[in-house]
Amino acid sequence: DIAKEAADIILLEKSLLVLEQGVLEGRRTFGNMLKYIKMTASSNFGNVFSVLIAAALLPFLPMLPMHLLVLNLLYDISQIAIPFDNVDEEMLRQPQRWQPGDIGRFMVFFGPLSSVFDMVTFAMMWYVFGAQTPAQQTLFQSGWFVVSLLTQALIVHLIRTPKLPFIQSRAAPALLTMTLVIVAIGLFLPMGPLAHYFKLQALPPLYFALLPFIVLGYMALTQAMKGVYRRRWGWQ
Repeated sequence: DIAKEAADIILLEKSLLVLEQGVLEGRRTFGNMLKYIKMTASSNFGNVFSVLIAAALLPFLPMLPMHLLVLNLLYDISQIAIPFDNVDEEMLRQPQRWQPGDIGRFMVFFGPLSSVFDMVTFAMMWYVFGAQTPAQQTLFQSGWFVVSLLTQALIVHLIRTPKLPFIQSRAAPALLTMTLVIVAIGLFLPMGPLAHYFKLQALPPLYFALLPFIVLGYMALTQAMKGVYRRRWGWQ
């Protein structure tokens, strides 16, 4: 009894393999925690950057407070599955350290990438669809709402691993399912019967023809910049 009280760890099984499993589970938990912090920090930084630019250039709000709240709510719901996500074997081989400076660098490096394609979306809504006046701001806001939600939901799968997502490293089924659900909700809200309550409106067919180019372009740029970041600072 005295030995148990003084011990830091008490083995319930007569095997040291329990220690190995505990270490791996701890590294897996820490890795998933880092994923969430990095993804959320970089995503929020990019959104704030885009809102500031749009607010300075547009004659109306680029997105209503309600839209931002719904976006954050849906994004947070999708991240509920992060604790159940897979972690690359390379990340489990050695312990990872808590490095606040690395998180800040990651946020500043990847955050503005989303802003580049936010600007592309703004230009598309302004020039292609003519959403240039306060009377047409709902169309503009709906267009950016969908792009913002889709890119936030999908970027999780790129930033969760330094490898090629979906091919070299695949997320856990729970995370994949949550991503599909959130993407479906994001597409449904402006097109469905609830659009009026969220101050959104239906988007024209041409929008959905151009949408894949924006989303895939963002994913391709992020994947390319991952290589740059990894070569210079490594990947934790």
